[in-house]
Amino acid sequence: MRPPTFTDVLGARLVVTRYLPRTPLSHHPALVRLAGTRLLVKHENHQPTGAFKVRGGVNLVSRLTQEERARGVITASTGNHGQSVAYAAQLFGVSATVVVPVGANPLKVASMRDYGAEVLFHGRDFDDAREHCETLAREQGARYINSGNEPLLIAGVATYTLEIFEDEPEVDTIYVPVGGGSGAAGACLVARALSPRTKIIGVQAERAPAAHESWRAKALREAPMETEAEGLATRTAFELPQRMLWEMLDDFVLVSEDEIRRTVFHYAEKAHALAEGAGAAALAAALKAGSSLTGRTVAVVLSGGNATPEQLRRALSPQNLQAE
Repeated sequence: MRPPTFTDVLGARLVVTRYLPRTPLSHHPALVRLAGTRLLVKHENHQPTGAFKVRGGVNLVSRLTQEERARGVITASTGNHGQSVAYAAQLFGVSATVVVPVGANPLKVASMRDYGAEVLFHGRDFDDAREHCETLAREQGARYINSGNEPLLIAGVATYTLEIFEDEPEVDTIYVPVGGGSGAAGACLVARALSPRTKIIGVQAERAPAAHESWRAKALREAPMETEAEGLATRTAFELPQRMLWEMLDDFVLVSEDEIRRTVFHYAEKAHALAEGAGAAALAAALKAGSSLTGRTVAVVLSGGNATPEQLRRALSPQNLQAE
């Protein structure tokens, strides 16, 4: 499978800008004080689906052949990827089915249905849902959209990194959350073309480290998946994003569940922004880096804001309030 090129990203931007808003790269003084360096937040939580993945969904579905559109699309997701496919399928008049694990984020499930997708529940986690989805795709003949191994998805989500460099050409470091790895792979691709000196750092949850362990080993690995941040929750790494990360990613760090929850609180208090767990991970890693970032211009990707009320209650608990 051929990785996307920078030319593919430029082509994706022509599609993405036609159908989706440009998201802000914002300076929040309270977060700057907390981080101790010049910090900028890329607000992908402002997308119509509340998450960055819609860029990839729109780019991919817009390029389906007429025969593929007639067959419909099917995919597996813990939430945000499924929303992106459902949104794009509705936009282009394509039927969509999304397979989600039992217990998937109910807000994301409701959103997929609102965009017209059929939602099927299967298994305890994303990988169970994915395996069932692949079986259904073969049986039904639908166009299967893998949530990681799709060059058009990676090229589409890479457009947010183009926007970061257009708004702040001197950015030194970009922290990107990693579940399947499409966002980080796209960020690496754009940085390699526009600013090779800029460091791209991937961030995953300590309790779902499959992509992190795969990157360290330079080989695909499985790992336990127990994080609450469903956007980071995969048991198995994806081949195409990993190949790109092995070649181009500068570093890859892990953050704890407490660090993620505390950062959801920081976003709410200091930036008046809603972040889900995966969306908070990049800032959590930047805060964890501490004084090593002093004097740098750092961008963190707030990749999604689709938190449930229960997740927000835990993030805004007295324990996190006292941490301040």
